[in-house]
Amino acid sequence: MKGNYYFTSESVSEGHPDKVCDKVSDAILDEVLRQDPQARVAVETATKNSMIMVLGEIKTTGYVDMQKVARDALRDIGYTNAKFGIDAEDAAVLVAVQPQSPDISMGVSSGEGMHEEQGAGDQGLMFGFACDETEELMPLAIMKAHALTKRLAEVRKKGIIPHLGPDAKSQVTVEYSDGKPKRIEAVVVAQQHLEELAEEDLRDAIRNEVIEPVCGDLLDKNTKIHINATGRFVIGGPAADAGLTGRKIIVDTYGGMGRHGGGAFSGKDPSKVDRSAAYMARYIAKNLVAAGLATKCEVQLAYAIGVADPVGVYVDTFGTGKISEEKIIAAVKEHFPLKPAAIIKHLNLLRPIYYETAAYGHFGRSGFPWEKTDMVEKLKKLL
Repeated sequence: MKGNYYFTSESVSEGHPDKVCDKVSDAILDEVLRQDPQARVAVETATKNSMIMVLGEIKTTGYVDMQKVARDALRDIGYTNAKFGIDAEDAAVLVAVQPQSPDISMGVSSGEGMHEEQGAGDQGLMFGFACDETEELMPLAIMKAHALTKRLAEVRKKGIIPHLGPDAKSQVTVEYSDGKPKRIEAVVVAQQHLEELAEEDLRDAIRNEVIEPVCGDLLDKNTKIHINATGRFVIGGPAADAGLTGRKIIVDTYGGMGRHGGGAFSGKDPSKVDRSAAYMARYIAKNLVAAGLATKCEVQLAYAIGVADPVGVYVDTFGTGKISEEKIIAAVKEHFPLKPAAIIKHLNLLRPIYYETAAYGHFGRSGFPWEKTDMVEKLKKLL
């Protein structure tokens, strides 16, 4: 896009009610996979006030004490004081989990039903995205928004800023010039705190300890900074808002830059292409950009439940491609595994790695297999 324009992305902390639910769901998933890598898991969580409810379907040979896992997650997040909206020790944890439907299992498990190989766990479409705006090949706005919420959690847990609660949100508006990020136009932060911390002291501390270290040279005298813009944020967490697993799908992905298929991630084992194919789509897009085939790239994969091969593969380079998109799609089909079982094997997904994905984004973070750029040399040959 030519000329100057602005793009905004937001992030929420691990203590945001929706993220609490994502963390609990993925903590349960990890514990199931630790015992039974072949398990089928579709667990969702809801929270309000001092109550957590775990609901969904699990097919496993293992056993999980879901009450303990949920309390451990709350404790890890920092909900150890009822003043913050929920307390790990006293919260009511309700569980409504049953075995997976045999109708679903028949199409998803290899050797069952009509299909000899593992089919997709559901129909759906998944997008992956990458661009050269940051070292991580992610959009700048979402990376800065995540960095702010991660830093807010750090200063809270280390006591650098006292009296902070786990609930927080951030938002970053980036000014672009001819398609390239130029500066940060606005930063918005909402941070829960106890009455003991005055709003004025909170604003000074967050500006000095969080915003300036994270945003650095991208800030200037014209950047608008809003910290607790309502003037007060004492009541937070599940006491202020109900939380649900999967409600922050844009925070989890690319901050609104690029499209989204609608499927959430947390609480789902990798047989669900909502998760595994979204990871593969990111892996493909990142390797295409890292190889220099484009400076901006979006990949779509689409599946039918119980069918292994994708029903659709699409690549959009937004006019930045060095070769035709037709050739890129052919290369994607040749070099990348796209069947669910092959995706799971290639990215080594049958492991308890998901609790860490549940806050601060699933993409643009080192250590996850879908962030590797190990296909670059093969793709460079296309140039």
